[in-house]
Amino acid sequence: MPLRNRVDPWGDLHAEPARGMFTGNRGCLVNEAGEVVRQYRGDLWITCVTEFRGRRNPLASPGRWTPVFFLDEAVALAAGHRPCGYCRIDAYHAYLEAVGRAQGDTRVPSALEINRLLKAERYRPGRGLVRANDRILWDAPIESLPTGSVIIGRGGVPRLVLPDRTMAFSFTGWVDPVDRPRSGTAQVLTPPTSTAALTHGFVPSLHPSAS
Repeated sequence: MPLRNRVDPWGDLHAEPARGMFTGNRGCLVNEAGEVVRQYRGDLWITCVTEFRGRRNPLASPGRWTPVFFLDEAVALAAGHRPCGYCRIDAYHAYLEAVGRAQGDTRVPSALEINRLLKAERYRPGRGLVRANDRILWDAPIESLPTGSVIIGRGGVPRLVLPDRTMAFSFTGWVDPVDRPRSGTAQVLTPPTSTAALTHGFVPSLHPSAS
């Protein structure tokens, strides 16, 4: 993808060369000239592997879905995506089953139900290419948050929650480890549905820098 078309999963555009562990679909985000003109089109926000059966997809082709890239699954979940049911079938089923356990229901929710939940949890009503200020944050006790969730730290920097520490996001890896607070309230970026999935057994694929 041309650097000018780099889509930042947190909601802005950046000229960053790093690709990350996963790609994702938010629909076609470019115009006829291949320029990014929208944050998303449609409700299907999924996380895919970057390589699958040798297939190749254009990076900024009009009329085709425009790949966005995520450092790892924690970033993808925080951005409001869920695992793809095609190229990540095991993770897809694990995610849906974890959401079902969180809901206390023996029935596994459908992908359509999950898509609707995540849509309601991502953004407040708004318009424009840059939507970072429209992201919905919610409060939770820091001690209750599962590994793989992402919170907003000092200076508005997204931080990964791990059992004993938190780490700041960068395009090339998780950095700046600090001890995880034992108490207090955190602003959570990961949508409630995905946080619940993490709490109830879904194990995210994290970038090696997290370890």
